[in-house]
Amino acid sequence: MALAKTRVLVIDDSASVRQTMKAILEEDPELEVIATAADPFAAARYIQDQLPDVITLDVEMPRMDGITFLRKLMQQCPIPVVMCSSLTEEGSETLLQAMEAGAVDVILKPRVGVADHLAEARMMIRETVKGAAKARVRGRKPAPRPVEPQKKLTADAVLPPPTGKAMSRTTEMVVCIGASTGGTEALREVLEALPANSPGIVIVQHMPENFTRAFAKRLDSLCEVSVKEAEDGDTVMRGHVLIAPGGRHTLLERQGARYLVSVRDGPLVSRHRPSVDVLFRSAARCAGANAVGIIMTGMGDDGARGLLEMKQGGARTFAQDEASSIVFGMPKEAIARGAADKVVPLNAIARELLHATAR
Repeated sequence: MALAKTRVLVIDDSASVRQTMKAILEEDPELEVIATAADPFAAARYIQDQLPDVITLDVEMPRMDGITFLRKLMQQCPIPVVMCSSLTEEGSETLLQAMEAGAVDVILKPRVGVADHLAEARMMIRETVKGAAKARVRGRKPAPRPVEPQKKLTADAVLPPPTGKAMSRTTEMVVCIGASTGGTEALREVLEALPANSPGIVIVQHMPENFTRAFAKRLDSLCEVSVKEAEDGDTVMRGHVLIAPGGRHTLLERQGARYLVSVRDGPLVSRHRPSVDVLFRSAARCAGANAVGIIMTGMGDDGARGLLEMKQGGARTFAQDEASSIVFGMPKEAIARGAADKVVPLNAIARELLHATAR
């Protein structure tokens, strides 16, 4: 018996983008583009006839912009929506508004004819759309669908081999957090609950390049802790949060009793760059029991292996629970591997983080 396909509606005012998106999505046997629409008014007619599982939505369109349509859709007919935009700073700010309005994820518009971009982007676009299909949107819980197995690189592709040297003793704690689908708003809730003297935090949130800078600026304006996009060599300090830049891996390193981050290029790990596994496994190696690891909402298994290594190295580890996760993929995999000391709801993560580092 054939499995039901994930039905996708593509909304974009560019005919070439609609055509390219349709071709990319339908390369996956689990996905079916049931229609494409040039604007929200045309899309509304399709939705009345056949409800899609996922919508990819452009931001700037004639007659009605994507944000306005998204807000109306979430009020009247909640459907998982993935926002689609070009790579611009202004666009990044708009997309963060879209996440607040209910969008579950973000993808970059495919640059037609740029072979090196499309080769990597094809997989990321398809995986993002399939992840969105599993998202809970205002109580809507689509049936889980199996993910097409693909060969994945592990964090060993990025991390140097362990040196075997003993680490310097320190009392300073460092917190590493990983999140994906649904993570932007979940992270906001956690960070807003932290006081200004919280332990240093490093975060990997699966987002395209450039969007992480706008995301960090937004969080910095909302939180008592200082938040910025990580740069190579940044020190992990109390009261500061570093967000891994999109498109590059972020590793934790140690110099004496000081922690800092290394931002570097490298292959996709667990189908992502930045990868949560890369951050977690680097923390296991250089921080050991001085670290706290937290894995949050997201599709796939990125971070599960790294969180287990953190736990085995003496770190306290937490996973977000199913009820509060937009997509219970990454936490579920970590829990299944025995990587989480404790499973907690979203509204308790900040409290558990502070308790685990209060020593």
